[in-house]
Amino acid sequence: MKIKSIITAALALLVSTSCSGGTKQEKVMTKDGKALVVFFSHAGDNYAVGNIKVGNTKIVADYLTELTGAEQFEIITHKYDGMAYNTLIELAKKEAKDGELPAYEGDVDLSPYDTVFIGGPVWWGTYPQVMFTFFKKHTNDLKGKTIIPFTTHEGSGLAHCVEDVKAAFPGANVQKGFSIYGHKVRTEKAKVEKWIKTLNP
Repeated sequence: MKIKSIITAALALLVSTSCSGGTKQEKVMTKDGKALVVFFSHAGDNYAVGNIKVGNTKIVADYLTELTGAEQFEIITHKYDGMAYNTLIELAKKEAKDGELPAYEGDVDLSPYDTVFIGGPVWWGTYPQVMFTFFKKHTNDLKGKTIIPFTTHEGSGLAHCVEDVKAAFPGANVQKGFSIYGHKVRTEKAKVEKWIKTLNP
């Protein structure tokens, strides 16, 4: 399914639900196309928001699922659990410098999906290295498919994330990315919805 069709269906559903007074959120995907949100989200000690139970990127991923019906695959590693923020960023810096590819739990078959949102925080100018582990494993799995990057950040915007996704997935249709401040994700769902409406097929 084309992005435009996904968005149109999502908006139609939201309007219909609002008018009918219904509260149940239904998925808008059909057998003709599916979307997936692949993301890494860091809970615990985070810059600007302190110690949080749910990572900033997870909140955006949940918005995307609610608004488009996309399924989710969360890239999970316990390497950073319980780590103070300053310790974490120093480790992240070393991982990026060394090109380390930390392991993650489980995996996902990307073949059923036409559109894949890829999201994470910005650590040292790009996604966390554990996401590159996922990219390397699936580098040939998204040819001809649409990829939509997004980031949560505290001043870095998209940094090099879009360029790195393009390099990781040659042959994919990588669209313009979206970024949102991590400390604002809990109050700016409307910004995510506005972005969804601007996506091109």
